Amino acid sequence: MILIAHNIRSLHNVGSIFRSADAFGVTKLFLTGYTGVPPRKEISKVALGSEHRVPWEYVEDINVLFDQFKKDGVEIAALDNVPGAISINEFDRPQKLALILGNETEGIEEDVIKKVSQVIYIPMPGIKRSLNVSVATGIALFALVVPTPVQ
Repeated sequence: MILIAHNIRSLHNVGSIFRSADAFGVTKLFLTGYTGVPPRKEISKVALGSEHRVPWEYVEDINVLFDQFKKDGVEIAALDNVPGAISINEFDRPQKLALILGNETEGIEEDVIKKVSQVIYIPMPGIKRSLNVSVATGIALFALVVPTPVQ
């Protein structure tokens, strides 16, 4: 499981994403666009050391990752609630997956969305239809990484 944190404004959110990535065994975290990178006290405050355990790399241009992952046979999905997205509960997770997380208020840019193989969303029965990106990351990782028991 690979994560791509794209254009995340808040360094606290970046720290929280590191922490969730550590908890769910993410193989690598890519920080792209204007996402902040360690070392930063705001990241460390929330990551609690996870920024030292989770392998990470800064890649300014996310398009570089599309080319790299295509060659490596890694499927890229986006976590966003745009029209046409499928429920994370219905997503058939491939063996090699990179999940893009987007900006806190704008989500993921349309030109990036057009390049992914699938867009997935987290079902929310309440009135509010969005979550903080770091909270959404934890929920998505749980849904995608932890096996569902057979009933």
